Amino acid sequence: MGREIEIKQQHVSQSRKRWPVRAVLLLFIAFAVGVVWFTNSLLTERFTESTRSRAQLRMALYSGNLLSELKRASIVPQLLSRDAGLIGALSSSDHAQTSARLISYINEIDVDSMLLLDDDGRAVAASNRNQLGSNHKSAPYFVNAIRSNNTVFTTYKDKNGAFSFTYSRKLEFGSHPIGVIVVEVDLDKFEDSWSGISDAVIVTDSKGQIILSTEPNWRGLHEEGALKIRSVPSAIQRAIQTTADWVTLTANPDLLGDGVIRQENRIPFQGWKITTFTTYASVRQRVNGLLALEIMGFAILLALGFYVLSRKARLRSIFFQQESADLRQLNMRLQQEVAERKKAEKELEVAEQTLEQSSKLAALGEMSAAVSHELNQPLAAMKTYLAGARLLLRRNRPEEAVSSFQRIDDLIERMGAITKQLKSYARKGGDAYTPVDMRDAVSSALSMMEPQLKQRYVEINKSMPSEPVLVLGDLVRIEQVIINLFRNALDATKLVTDPKIEILLAVGETVVLTVRDNGAGIEDLDSLFEPFYTTKTAGEGIGLGLAISSGIVNDLGGRLMARNAVVGGAVFQVQLPVMDNEIKAAQ
Repeated sequence: MGREIEIKQQHVSQSRKRWPVRAVLLLFIAFAVGVVWFTNSLLTERFTESTRSRAQLRMALYSGNLLSELKRASIVPQLLSRDAGLIGALSSSDHAQTSARLISYINEIDVDSMLLLDDDGRAVAASNRNQLGSNHKSAPYFVNAIRSNNTVFTTYKDKNGAFSFTYSRKLEFGSHPIGVIVVEVDLDKFEDSWSGISDAVIVTDSKGQIILSTEPNWRGLHEEGALKIRSVPSAIQRAIQTTADWVTLTANPDLLGDGVIRQENRIPFQGWKITTFTTYASVRQRVNGLLALEIMGFAILLALGFYVLSRKARLRSIFFQQESADLRQLNMRLQQEVAERKKAEKELEVAEQTLEQSSKLAALGEMSAAVSHELNQPLAAMKTYLAGARLLLRRNRPEEAVSSFQRIDDLIERMGAITKQLKSYARKGGDAYTPVDMRDAVSSALSMMEPQLKQRYVEINKSMPSEPVLVLGDLVRIEQVIINLFRNALDATKLVTDPKIEILLAVGETVVLTVRDNGAGIEDLDSLFEPFYTTKTAGEGIGLGLAISSGIVNDLGGRLMARNAVVGGAVFQVQLPVMDNEIKAAQ
């Protein structure tokens, strides 16, 4: 009986000792909840205001950039309207060099495009040659410019439904209008830069119509209609999905939905306005990060308290022993994985060596096929010259026959040079580059193709600058590229009734050689520069010419590109660095 009373007294005593501990624990939990709640409210308010301020700053920056671009481009028509070259071309109807002049201005001024219209609205010169001859008599930028004495800004929708922005001004000669210069401003680049952020941005004109937007399907609508058709995953919808479960801000007239703030700013240009819709996702992320650290700190303190108050040291010791055993097993598994990974690395090294050897064999195969491909042209020319020399000897004209033999000797030397250069297709060479005049390279390549040109009638249109066009490279390899492109153009026009080939050499920031034909065009642009890809019949080609040419141009620091012309045929462009730029870069 006395033992039972003692046990009850001990139990009561232990219960009385636990009450202070429990009270301290409850107070600690209440304090932690209060601190977290207060911190959440304070940080949410501060970070929200910070987000709003940054959004306002970005909107001001967008407005400034847009206005700066418009003002910079507005002076261009005024300057060009006084250009003596353009006025002289319109007055004399001589527009041979006008398009090239506009293209040179494009590179200097950095606008989207330029168009020169005569007094009937016909495009007589354009930076985009595909627009030559088009009629713009009813276009608003032409009509408004003819009627006004100042530069006119026009916003209109093109046939694709996209907005275009142009400055236009009439050109006069003797107080009579003789044409209009049209300069298109590229504002789409701002949409591209805005779309890289989480905000949705729109620019509206004086009528409230959306003319620029990070949401493409909003263009042409008013803001109310655009917000009704917002699509997932638009910036606004992503913000709503991200923040709908936590935003508890007070009512705000600027707030659009749950977690999106709308801000508007006036652009001092023809009544334009810019509006941004900024999400609060970053606010929640930053607040949650700090709250997580705070909660983690309280949790650590609470765990330490439980650890100190806990009297189950033996169970904890068993737990630590078990954890130690698990770590030992994990260590053994890691050692096994390390051994297996070393073995895999050795196998991978062997596989890489095998692949390298296979690549060398493939390169040797391509080189041998390329030698056969590239020597066909000189051999065909030698056969023609031999036949001519035989005929001259029969007619007792030995001096002229000696000239043909000299040409054959030159072709033999060229075959040796081609064989030497083709080695670089499989292994990089170390030959030093020298200044090369692209005009001489084009002329030399055309002379090489002279025997083929005599066998059929092809109209050749060649346009080259009067001044030297110098690049740093290898004359033989550049001629090789030009011959390949010209030969492809000849093959592409075999079935055309009036074959035409246009060769255009231009120089600006880079040297651009364009070879255009009026053939059937290119069916597969993706595979065009792959080795052994060809559309010719068996025996006519093995598909290495363009692959070799692309490798040569890349070695010279340039690019070889191909596309189909709008009016039909194929267009090949070789872009090479100007020699002056290369020398400056080396210095």
